[in-house]
Amino acid sequence: MNSKFKLAKESRITISELMLPSHSNFSGKIHGGYILSLMDQIAFACASKHSEAYCVTASVDKVDFKKPIEVGELVTLKASVNHVGRTSMVVGVRVEAEHIQTGKVKHCNSSYFTMVARNLEGRSVEVPGLILDSPTSIRRFVRTIIRKEDAQERQGMFKASEFKWQEHLEVLKDYHVKLQGIEA
Repeated sequence: MNSKFKLAKESRITISELMLPSHSNFSGKIHGGYILSLMDQIAFACASKHSEAYCVTASVDKVDFKKPIEVGELVTLKASVNHVGRTSMVVGVRVEAEHIQTGKVKHCNSSYFTMVARNLEGRSVEVPGLILDSPTSIRRFVRTIIRKEDAQERQGMFKASEFKWQEHLEVLKDYHVKLQGIEA
């Protein structure tokens, strides 16, 4: 077991980038894929800094684009290690966009990247533990535990071999779907 521990602030990363027309999609807003790429890069940098190893993205937990980002806005991404396992880390990433002339800042999205530390041979390696030094760091760590437990429970509920679709037909009545060729 790795006996080394680090504070989250030791590996926190912040990057800012001006959004250019080349980053936009057909509607003139910044392309979501471009923002996701930036988020992945900063999660990698943060996890690598914490683990002192090369890291790979294992999963991304829910990305909601809350507000569009405009060409000419300054986008700032902030990343922090929220949780550590034996070889993995959950990195929280927050995206904000600032209108340069007015200084108005908007929260555009947040997401959680699970990153795994690897050695040069590609094998997973242990990461330093996390020192929880504030109510915020405790909240983030526990929130990750709960989110992981909820995801495992959801996955079990909808396992194909155990899912009883007949028990869920009532739920479908509130949605814009039509059943065809299915008999209850």
